Amino acid sequence: MSPPRPPYPHRLHLAQTPTPLSALPRASAELGVELLCKRDDLTGAALSGNKVRKLEFLFADARAQDADIVLTCGGAQSNHCRATAVAAAELGLASRLLLRTPDPASPPAATGNILLDRVVGADLVWITPAEYRDRAARFEAECAALRAAGRRPYVIPEGGSNALGSWGYVRCIEELLPELGVPTTIVYAAGSGGTGAGLVLGKRLFGLDHVRVVGVNVCDDRAYFVRAIGEIVEDAIARWKLELPGPAFSRERDVEIIDGYVGRGYAQSRPVELASLVALARSEGVILDPVYTGKAFFALRSELARDPRAFGERVIFLHTGGVFGLMPPAVADELAEVL
Repeated sequence: MSPPRPPYPHRLHLAQTPTPLSALPRASAELGVELLCKRDDLTGAALSGNKVRKLEFLFADARAQDADIVLTCGGAQSNHCRATAVAAAELGLASRLLLRTPDPASPPAATGNILLDRVVGADLVWITPAEYRDRAARFEAECAALRAAGRRPYVIPEGGSNALGSWGYVRCIEELLPELGVPTTIVYAAGSGGTGAGLVLGKRLFGLDHVRVVGVNVCDDRAYFVRAIGEIVEDAIARWKLELPGPAFSRERDVEIIDGYVGRGYAQSRPVELASLVALARSEGVILDPVYTGKAFFALRSELARDPRAFGERVIFLHTGGVFGLMPPAVADELAEVL
């Protein structure tokens, strides 16, 4: 008997789901596994990528609280901030984005995600890395000023990564259920923890003991993501009083992270990573991004070169989007060298 359907919170319909699960036959032959791709880069056009699944639940909560402006944060070329700004415009809300940059007095040019942020009318607030580390206090100050001006702000955390947002990837696991009848490993890029938390929680809620969920951290380290994902999952279990089949949730057992592929650092690419991205584009027509999926796929390729059975015989690679990250001139120049 299968577990009952989880008690999903209310959500809005923003993402184009279910997304396709595509076979990658030439990459499969090269890597020696059955490799499929969950195309969450196809959740929309400007409103694309994995963040939209989380935002469906977060914007439903913002609407329930009668918010008229949403605030969130991220790096200068944040996919999450762009998706938040686009979704806010679609719903008739204002948006304010706290974007991290070394010199706020000379912010990056309006290319890629930044350009789209501006096109949809987001208010961009440039802050230093030091200020970003204390973003909770900055959010409090921004919200206090907005309330004093008669506005009704709603804060969405970095990456949409909290217990409510994680339900987006519980739904993704439910979409995949017809394809998860045999042992399978799901590989994804871990950037803020919410996607991984939803995948792990979904696996446990649906009793998929034969499924592995493996994250590749693109920043920080394994210990950070075991803690971050664990906290989100535990918060969701407590908040919605979830009953998991089998043993109780364990961070060390249930959260699997492959470390060692951050490379030069967050949002910084090495030629070998970009070459892997180009190779997949040319063999399958699937275009990854340099910040998240490019590094995660490079890790997948590298781990299989080391051990062909590292992930079992069947792998689903989660494409979390981010194509606009290829557009800034600096990235284009790095790609040109590889090409």
